[in-house]
Amino acid sequence: MFHHVKSLQFNPRVSRPDLRFANVLLEQFGGENCELDAVTQAFGAKVTHPDKYDLLMDIATVEFSDLEIVGATIHTLLKRVNGELKDAAAVAFSVK
Repeated sequence: MFHHVKSLQFNPRVSRPDLRFANVLLEQFGGENCELDAVTQAFGAKVTHPDKYDLLMDIATVEFSDLEIVGATIHTLLKRVNGELKDAAAVAFSVK
């Protein structure tokens, strides 16, 4: 099973809001080569490859921690977004 440590191993440091980079990082959550791929592969291997299941679950656990750091970085990149920058993002990324 998993053990969750309440603090991040690394705190993201961001010098300014960056919507484009946040959008690129968002790809890590559900994009073509996302962190969750390893997780779904691990769960799928339990029946088909039981001899590899433990190894894949170890990798999946690391991917969960990667998702936590990616999410914290995205949050930090968007934290101070307001006013004109937020309006420009709405136009650039078709956010409504």
